[in-house]
Amino acid sequence: MRPDDFRFDLPPGLIAQTPLPRRSASRLLTLDGATGAWADRWMQDLPSLLDAGDLLVFNDTRVVPARIFGAKPTGGRVEMLFERSAGERQAWVQLRASKGFKEGASFRTGGGTVRVLTREDDLWLVELPDSPLAFFEAHGEMPLPPYIERPADPSDRERYQTVFARERGAVAAPTASLHFDAELLANLDARGVARTFVTLHVGAGTFQPVRAATFEAHRMHAERVTVSQAVCEAVARTRAAGKRVIAVGTTVARALETAAAGGALAPFEGDTRIFIYPGYRFRAVDALVTNFHLPESTLLAMVSAFAGREHVLAAYAHAVAAHYRFFSYGDAMFVTPMPAARGPGA
Repeated sequence: MRPDDFRFDLPPGLIAQTPLPRRSASRLLTLDGATGAWADRWMQDLPSLLDAGDLLVFNDTRVVPARIFGAKPTGGRVEMLFERSAGERQAWVQLRASKGFKEGASFRTGGGTVRVLTREDDLWLVELPDSPLAFFEAHGEMPLPPYIERPADPSDRERYQTVFARERGAVAAPTASLHFDAELLANLDARGVARTFVTLHVGAGTFQPVRAATFEAHRMHAERVTVSQAVCEAVARTRAAGKRVIAVGTTVARALETAAAGGALAPFEGDTRIFIYPGYRFRAVDALVTNFHLPESTLLAMVSAFAGREHVLAAYAHAVAAHYRFFSYGDAMFVTPMPAARGPGA
């Protein structure tokens, strides 16, 4: 299967550059993976699509102000993007500069001097003046995705963060959760919908293109995941009652499916490189809330594995024609699976 099997035309004007004034005011496109039928709804309609006893699973990761600008001794501009901690004062980062870097080089930032240690694939290991999270929290700015063509502003500190973000470590928001505010959560509570939380620290690799000729040859970036015993018990209770487990976002789907890789959902803590594309059978997810994803991306492939490539691309074509807002600050989908997407025990 090739990346260009997931190509679609998207007018640049549909890429949301700012969030709506109210989180839950987004549109919601529903897609039935069994039939391919879609319907135009609103995010406030989500409670009516769920039943009492259904379980929403959210990602409680917190976005780090992960972008810092600096300067080389020659005066050249440097952009550094945090990926993950690697020790007391070391971190893996992405580095960008006009003439590249060499091991042992250094550059200045507003928080002190950063020394470049070594490289592994697209990432550099650097030594920082302070512990990684403290350094970036003090001196960084919010790492808006590359398709948002404006500098981050103070409002992004709050809006590019979910209302229940608590575990620091992500460099991109779990964007499906950005639509949930206190009003919507209260309406879900009133409906009797339960919720629980996993943690997946979204890495900058989520925006990297697939460079391999086929998906089978593509190697996913590593992301840190925690799925607790409490989550496993909540999922088991939900399934035993005949209710659905709804992953809020592809990051949650990846976390749950990583924890279910042995055949049954079990507590998990560690890195995941799971890559879900058509042909995959889901074990832990019964429905999916997700934003719209980039053409030819691994995330679009995951949604297609859940609801069928033809169904998803047809729904995307409708979303384009209906002027939905795309990507991180855009609108959402509620997706149910095609029968062939369900694995043993699902």
